[in-house]
Amino acid sequence: MGALISVILRKSCNMVNELISKFLEPTHLAKTEVKIEFKKRNTIVGIFVNSPDYEDLKAKNFWRIVSEAHIPEWKKTSDNKLAKIYSGSEFTRLTVAKDR
Repeated sequence: MGALISVILRKSCNMVNELISKFLEPTHLAKTEVKIEFKKRNTIVGIFVNSPDYEDLKAKNFWRIVSEAHIPEWKKTSDNKLAKIYSGSEFTRLTVAKDR
């Protein structure tokens, strides 16, 4: 699984929840900063959160993500209110964010 560093799809394809969860679990979920590229919005860096509703959201291809600006506070508090929910169908690429 360590060889799976990024999931890349052609522009015509949607990223499905199975591919996203395969990338995240167990290595990156709630641990690693991930660079998330979208079809129609700017790229963000964030952490996918393992919240109480994680399985329900995952089944619908929605993902709770804490953006880069809120990561330090989230690491201290684990407050899921710092996260936003994004649709996985809008993702085009996931990669492990490089250390800054």
